[in-house]
Amino acid sequence: MYSLQNKREKAHQDGGIWSCDWGVLGGAPPPAEGEELPSAPAETQDIVVTGGLDDTVRIWNYTKDGELEVRHKLTDHSLGVVSVAISADGSKLASSSLDSAIHVYDIDSGVKLQSIVNGPVDAWTVVFSPDGRYIATGSHSGRVNLYSVETGKLEEQLDTRGKFTLSLSFSPDGKLLASGATDGIITVFDMETKKVKHSNEEHAMPIRSLAFSADSQKLLTGSDDGHIKLFDAKTATLLGTMSGHTNWVLCVTFSPDGEHFASSSSDNAVKIWEISSKQCVHTFTEHSDQVWAVKYNKGREQTGVRV
Repeated sequence: MYSLQNKREKAHQDGGIWSCDWGVLGGAPPPAEGEELPSAPAETQDIVVTGGLDDTVRIWNYTKDGELEVRHKLTDHSLGVVSVAISADGSKLASSSLDSAIHVYDIDSGVKLQSIVNGPVDAWTVVFSPDGRYIATGSHSGRVNLYSVETGKLEEQLDTRGKFTLSLSFSPDGKLLASGATDGIITVFDMETKKVKHSNEEHAMPIRSLAFSADSQKLLTGSDDGHIKLFDAKTATLLGTMSGHTNWVLCVTFSPDGEHFASSSSDNAVKIWEISSKQCVHTFTEHSDQVWAVKYNKGREQTGVRV
């Protein structure tokens, strides 16, 4: 059931890949009420995006044969790329770097649409809001900055009242935004009021990754304490703690059907977990170094993970 399908050596020149995302380019929007379905489905292309230590962002076509082909190599950053994100409609890419800049690109053409320049260490993890209107990023001050995708202007600042914001995740319904900080505090914002809905200190160390389930009901967190925690997203009730990695948990991500999730770690492993039993059902050990990012393919009936 679980197997290695493809391995790409030296995908980035200096080796290190710090972030990745997986999306689908193309496809027609769903028909409005009363409209007929299109006679033929629109052609789509699976897209993988990676950001690396070599200061570059690479956009890859993931072919039907399971191969990766470089679509665009983007070289606008001057330091290592720490985060990349694809918009929900698959049309745009955002990247952030140690150079404190955020760039927004058109995925199809590779053309840069926006550049947002921040103060030192004021652009870390970047995520798109589900409606594609905003880019959120964390900062060393503990604030979460919301920028307009269209204008690049700062629209809102959300105060976590914590330390350096390492990780962010929007709920798919757009109602919640979760942040994780270096002090182990998780903060969830109500995006209608832009106020803190709840926060907790269940982790003892930095929160490297957060992920909402597709139905927006559950929240996963991964931490340097080696633990993964599952919460009720609306009440902050702890539903379970999962331990299995022997070092920092660097990334967590839900499967599209919500029945499993994947985690990656600085112990060089990628693990697949079952939500119902809260048990690890498979461990990938093909990596020889820490695995900073893991994502599911959301665009196909047969899903996989990408690291």
